[in-house]
Amino acid sequence: MKTVRLVLIFLLAAGATAFGQPDPPAPDAAKANASPPDLTPDAAGRLSEPQMQALLRLVADRDEQNDKLLRNYTYVERDEDHKLDGQGQTKSSESKTYDVLQIYGEQVRRQIEKDDKPLSEKDAAKEEEKIQKIIDKRKDESEGERKKREEKEEKERAEGRQFVHEIADAYNFTLVGTETLGGRENWVIAGEPRPGYQPRVKYANLLPKFRGRVWIDKAEQQWTKMELEAIDTVSFGLFLARLHRGSQVLIEQTRVNDEVWLPKHVALKVDLRLALLKEIRASQEQTFRDYKKFHASARIVGYGEVKEK
Repeated sequence: MKTVRLVLIFLLAAGATAFGQPDPPAPDAAKANASPPDLTPDAAGRLSEPQMQALLRLVADRDEQNDKLLRNYTYVERDEDHKLDGQGQTKSSESKTYDVLQIYGEQVRRQIEKDDKPLSEKDAAKEEEKIQKIIDKRKDESEGERKKREEKEEKERAEGRQFVHEIADAYNFTLVGTETLGGRENWVIAGEPRPGYQPRVKYANLLPKFRGRVWIDKAEQQWTKMELEAIDTVSFGLFLARLHRGSQVLIEQTRVNDEVWLPKHVALKVDLRLALLKEIRASQEQTFRDYKKFHASARIVGYGEVKEK
């Protein structure tokens, strides 16, 4: 189900939702070397509104760097989908597990299991054929095609960065308190849509339709957990799809190799109407594991080569 990615594209622009895209450019030197904002709390232990906005902008910049470092890793992704009835009970379930690979700077998913069982030889061969087509396409790509693709991707990344920074202006933030996650102390910040907010960038008109909470690691100013809830109906694609009020997203990250924060768990509960006709109630969980640093010298071996050996 692609609904998770749609929601994350609109709400995060970077991080878990950026999977499958080439490396974004590194933050410029001034941004990378900028001093963290003054986050000294007042006598009551609270952060001011300007402090929280500065903190969230810093978190957005560091999340962009995490996204860049993610491209140095391969990992295993497991997606579990549940169709729900009108009372929210599970009617049917399905899971798919993928190896996420690096091919010519692009992350590509290769399915390896269905319902926690290895694919049949026939289905595995189809996956390998898909991978080989991607290899061949990138290998034979002309200079003009490559440049056009990279320009399009850079435009999309720039829009994503603008969107992330817009979040700090779209909400009124409250420091709820602190909480320990994984042995690390976090600020817990709640965000409610700001009355009178005027969107300035693409998709920012969706922000007032959500409220949320974010957990931010105090030591590294990295977001570690995020909860989002739709508080109004969200329409996609000229009313071809509508995400209803009450739909929820949970996203959690984990620290990997003492250098980067990467996705660990995504959970979505959604009430969606497609083409104003078909009602879908569903939940999805994504888990990410076995992060391994990718080396440029590594080589993807096609299915045909394996069969010949």
